[in-house]
Amino acid sequence: MSINDPIADMLTRVRNAVLAGHALVAMPSSKLKLEIAKILKDEGYLETFEVVDGEPAAHKTLRIKIKYVGERREKRPVISGLERVSTPGRRIYTKKQDIPWVLSGIGVAILSTPKGVMTGARARQLGVGGEILCKVW
Repeated sequence: MSINDPIADMLTRVRNAVLAGHALVAMPSSKLKLEIAKILKDEGYLETFEVVDGEPAAHKTLRIKIKYVGERREKRPVISGLERVSTPGRRIYTKKQDIPWVLSGIGVAILSTPKGVMTGARARQLGVGGEILCKVW
């Protein structure tokens, strides 16, 4: 099955797993998805992630463990929202001075810049703009 927007597919799988209360979610792996997962882990939204070899040797699977807070009955996910901003049909680019704040700094914007995939705060520090991939809060 071909997926037109793999980043939107990743975010939808994570969002559905959070809403269903699942601890693990699996998806096809790619370099961009790995970078996004690394940023989400560094920002404290995910517990862990790993790449596992699939059935055919060429297919790799990205497994993400979602982070929850609280004890058994009161457990709540750390991720409360995910939003895809730039899509294949409508790319959204930003200058370094126009990088959006997500919920006044509580959330994080993930950008694809000439210096790699990074958060909006890191892009502001480096003084680069780029394509706004998604927002997470």
